[in-house]
Amino acid sequence: MQNIDVSTQAPLIAILAGEDSGDQLGADLIVAMRQRYPQARFVGIGGARMQREGFDSWYDIRELSLFGFSEVVRHLPRLLRLRRALVARLLRERPAVVVGIDAPDFNLGVEQRLKQAGMLTVHYVSPSVWAWREKRAEKIGRSASRVLCLFPMEPAIYAKHGIDARFVGHPLADRFALVSDRVGAREILQLPQQAPVLAVLPGSRLSEVGRLGRTFIDAANRVAAAVPGLRVVIPAANPQVRARLEELLAGEQHGESAPLLLDGHAHEAMLAADVVLLASGTATLEAMLAKRPMVVGYRVAPLSYRIARALKMLKTDVYALPNILARACGLGDGLLVPELMQDDCTADKLAAATLALFKDSERRGAIVAAFEQLHQTLRGGLEGHAGDRAAAAIAELIDGRNPSHE
Repeated sequence: MQNIDVSTQAPLIAILAGEDSGDQLGADLIVAMRQRYPQARFVGIGGARMQREGFDSWYDIRELSLFGFSEVVRHLPRLLRLRRALVARLLRERPAVVVGIDAPDFNLGVEQRLKQAGMLTVHYVSPSVWAWREKRAEKIGRSASRVLCLFPMEPAIYAKHGIDARFVGHPLADRFALVSDRVGAREILQLPQQAPVLAVLPGSRLSEVGRLGRTFIDAANRVAAAVPGLRVVIPAANPQVRARLEELLAGEQHGESAPLLLDGHAHEAMLAADVVLLASGTATLEAMLAKRPMVVGYRVAPLSYRIARALKMLKTDVYALPNILARACGLGDGLLVPELMQDDCTADKLAAATLALFKDSERRGAIVAAFEQLHQTLRGGLEGHAGDRAAAAIAELIDGRNPSHE
């Protein structure tokens, strides 16, 4: 059998990134790893950002960028062929370490096969074991020599199952300034500096906007009727989402209070806002890091929700990331920000919660203060960026197998 490549001069490091967010994490990781191993070679699956850092992508990252269940089913034979070929090549090449970034449905199977063959494997970005199916941690442990976690409450869950996991901080926390620039964002969007502003984000996918768009727009209309001079901004993630939002807004009489529909600019919309009304998901983390009070709503298909409840797949009674983080970091057991899920996600309830935030400056201030504390926590409380800390945790594994490295 070919030896594992742990050359101190030019280690071969494999990285498997499954989608755009993984490509960014991978690029940051390559930059940080080169500081430790200047002659390292990086191979596997990655996108344009990773390739700009000298990465040799064996397969197109778009092969793995599948979201919907129907898409995965339709492409399953091709995905299985790709995984078999990838595993075979990695077993031949025997890199010093294989880092799977997110994409657990694909990467964990690859990692498990390689770990069984005696190779070092790292899974970067823990699945949400704190939210549902904690027992998945055991499967992840069978696949990964070490798990790199973005959230501070995750390593303790893995520790209960005897699995090596490290908190490295969240990369988004590095990209958001600790002090946000409301004035600059309003200048970019050409919004009055003194006007009250509500940002509305009903989701980045067409399916989400189809489920939530009408409800969110109706809620925003109710808030606009109660807040004099309110400006409403609605960023569209892509042309398809914009077209759907235009359909929902067509025929409404707004006059000067007409919502401002944006092509992208979700970041600026959040920064410009006094309050954000948005769908549950990663956007809530971004709004938290922008230090903007928010109201979170979400609704899934009723059957999916009933099945998840019946099978006790959901481990948490809170859903919005800011609330989960606040509880995990000891900021209280209550809800830091309002969240209205499933049957509670109605225009009337969303509007009432949003209006309450507009009317209560003291509460908004308390939320912002908590967000500032959580931002620092997600930066890891350490020097450097998340990519640097991830690289250090990976290098520790490599050097442990090859103690001569200095």
